[in-house]
Amino acid sequence: MPRRGGGGREAQRAERREAILEAAMELIAERGYRRTSLAAVAERAGLTQQGLLHHFPTKELLLVGVLEARDRWDLASSAAASGTWGTDTLAQLVDYNATRPGIVQTYTVLSADSVTEDHPARAFFESRFRTVRAAMAAALRAEFGDRLPGGLTPERAAPLLVAVMDGLQLQWLMDPENVDMPAAFRDFVTLLGGGDDDSGGGDPADDESAGGDSGDSGTPTGGV
Repeated sequence: MPRRGGGGREAQRAERREAILEAAMELIAERGYRRTSLAAVAERAGLTQQGLLHHFPTKELLLVGVLEARDRWDLASSAAASGTWGTDTLAQLVDYNATRPGIVQTYTVLSADSVTEDHPARAFFESRFRTVRAAMAAALRAEFGDRLPGGLTPERAAPLLVAVMDGLQLQWLMDPENVDMPAAFRDFVTLLGGGDDDSGGGDPADDESAGGDSGDSGTPTGGV
């Protein structure tokens, strides 16, 4: 029947897209963002380059597809693991992102490039940032209620949380030996929660020089 045939073709198309995205993600992890070519992705996925271009006409669109797939997989695995979102879930994502610098680099470079009006990834990032801010606000409200200990509403704190996650990723990519993303993210969460840190992991000298109680500036990153 024609309808079944169409469904079969659509399923095959979806499978090929997933194979391409998985191949791209593997190569980015192995080689980094810049050294991953369309030809290499096509070969890894078992396609010709022309076949790959049928699904992703440009490298930028392929990379957007990789980031969309990463978001889907991250959300699915986090929801399956915890069932709810909170700052602890975000910290776990930051931990995970610290193990995949190639994907974090792709996100960081592409998000920066997308600020230009005609960039093919601009619409994706505009939509993504709106969605992420709303998700962060919901997570903060579930954890702290309508006001955080410092007095901010979840909606006002959410952009700060996103900015810290993205900013830590950039610093970590530039200087991974000296920037510990997961620890720094947890320090920021401690600040959001009112500054009570029971970990005892700070350096007293750092606290004294800062003039008060402050956590050790670690590094949790998240590819938001």
